[in-house]
Amino acid sequence: QVQLVQSGGGLVQAGGSLRLSCAASGRTFGTYTMGWFCQAPGKEREFVAAISWSGGTTYYTDSVKGRFTISRDNAKNTVYLQMNSLKPEDTAVYYCAIRRGLRPTTEENEYDYWGQGTQVTVSS
Repeated sequence: QVQLVQSGGGLVQAGGSLRLSCAASGRTFGTYTMGWFCQAPGKEREFVAAISWSGGTTYYTDSVKGRFTISRDNAKNTVYLQMNSLKPEDTAVYYCAIRRGLRPTTEENEYDYWGQGTQVTVSS
């Protein structure tokens, strides 16, 4: 079993920044990739960003490219999502996720464990 504990998030004005963190514990040995997803009110959960084990490969959904940065610190088993130039449409609950393997993926159903979710609210 792997546990993911998220921190960060909150309320910010449009144009502001937030950083989300997600710390993994438990059976985290071996290589794994991590991702971030979000779910806005009334919508399905959707992909935001993903990062490979080495950190050398990252994927982003088009709407956040140039504004969000995913990174990881394997020594701390932690993945981060730096969110800059936030917009009201970024308002959602954000979830981190983890899957075994080297290759990151944008597919929700390929992730094995999920964090508890954290609210991000961007006011206009």
